[in-house]
Parts: sequence; structure tokens; C-alpha cells
Amino acid sequence: MTKPQVILDDAGKPAFAVIPWREYARLAMMDAATGLTDEQLYDHANSVGEESFPIEVADRLLAGENAVRVFRDHRGMTQKQLAGAAGINPLYLSQIERGVRTGSARTLSALAEALGVDVDDLI
Repeated sequence: MTKPQVILDDAGKPAFAVIPWREYARLAMMDAATGLTDEQLYDHANSVGEESFPIEVADRLLAGENAVRVFRDHRGMTQKQLAGAAGINPLYLSQIERGVRTGSARTLSALAEALGVDVDDLI
């Protein structure tokens, strides 16, 4: 996403954000698809007890970084710790994180369990 242009008020505080039209249309389409306001979506996410992640995690994932590496870093685990928890060789984990290998369904499932995320979050 392109960084928005921020327009400040007389006190120097943000008053408006100008975003690219394509980004506005994407956000508007998301709102129309759910029929929920941002506040309702937030309340719903909190009510079902889903974990939230810092914006840094989301930014790294959106930038295309390897999801296993991003979630491993977020959990504060080393490759050796994660490999041990998932029952795989650390070299194999390194290859997955570097994109040299993709990882089998069984391996990704074990990694997801060790990281406390859904397999979908790693794919």
C-alpha cells in the first residue's frame, strides 16, 4: 500500500488522509462485502477470541516475507527451537524459510501447531 498523504489541521494534528483511489475502492468493497462497520468488525474479532498481531507482523506478511519466519520471529523462537517443537530438522526449516523448499502438508501443520497459528496463515 502507498503511504497516505496526511493533511494537518491548524494545530498541526492529522485531520485528513489522502489515499490512492484503488486503495479507497478496495476498502470500500470490503466494507460493502461484510456490511459491517470497522467498529463492528473489531468487536466481532474480540468476541470470538482470535489472536491479533502487531502491525509490524502484518506489514512483513504483506511485503511478501516468508510467513513461517515472520511468525517464528514474532514468537521469539530460534530456528532450532521451532524445528524441535515441530519435529523437523533445522536445515529443513531453514530451507522452508528461504523458499528453497515449500514444506509438506504434514510439516506445515506441525509448524503451524508449534507457532500457535492456523495452517492457512502459513500458506
